[in-house]
Amino acid sequence: MTLRINPYIESVHLHNLTLSYQNHPAIHHLEAKLPLQETIAIIGPNGAGKSTLLKTIMGFLHPDSGEVCLPFAPSTIAYLPQQTDIDKSLPLSVGELVLTGLYQKYGVFSGFKKNHTDDLNSALEQVGLKGFIDRPLYSLSNGQFQRALFARIIMQKAQLILLDEPFNAVDAKTTLDLCHLIENWRSNGITIIAVIHDLHIAKQNFRHSLIIARELIATGASLDVINDANIERAYNTLLHWSEDAPLCDS
Repeated sequence: MTLRINPYIESVHLHNLTLSYQNHPAIHHLEAKLPLQETIAIIGPNGAGKSTLLKTIMGFLHPDSGEVCLPFAPSTIAYLPQQTDIDKSLPLSVGELVLTGLYQKYGVFSGFKKNHTDDLNSALEQVGLKGFIDRPLYSLSNGQFQRALFARIIMQKAQLILLDEPFNAVDAKTTLDLCHLIENWRSNGITIIAVIHDLHIAKQNFRHSLIIARELIATGASLDVINDANIERAYNTLLHWSEDAPLCDS
């Protein structure tokens, strides 16, 4: 089982998650409760299982054991993969891309109504792309493209937003603006879980952190758990993982 819906829980509960890749462990007995209506950074070295964990929460990957318990339906989750996984050469305008955020709720062929156009214009204004509705995707900088993808998330009106390295290869101004937008989401009751590479960004802009190295290293308030000792422990833990280790049975 990968996802269990329980409307009475008050967290995103990662319950004893073990997940393998090519029959070797990628995440090992991970147990954590991530608070709702918070900004949560997932931190760890390369190869720690951060993106794998995000895809498991989304339901794209199925754990070998354990489960993800959510207080809301998967249809209320928005997911943004790493920008390198998205084809910017698609023959779409910015407006057309942002409107695809409605597909999950309304379907591809449902058509769009007047209020959707209003929502589109509002979303573009929120991300600083007012006037970009007809701009082709290929003409955008990395920062502008990421802003458009955030506008697409706004259209989804999700309760849980999952972001995989949302600030990778974007300029400092875009990073700052998107951090402010994420904080605004949080203040409106949305839960945001993001894989974050930059520890300074995580510490300054995400109130809660989960540090992993295929297994749990630390979780709690970012100001408490992002420290040299936990980061060193994460790197040392991953360093001693054997890629040839078999899956454990317990």
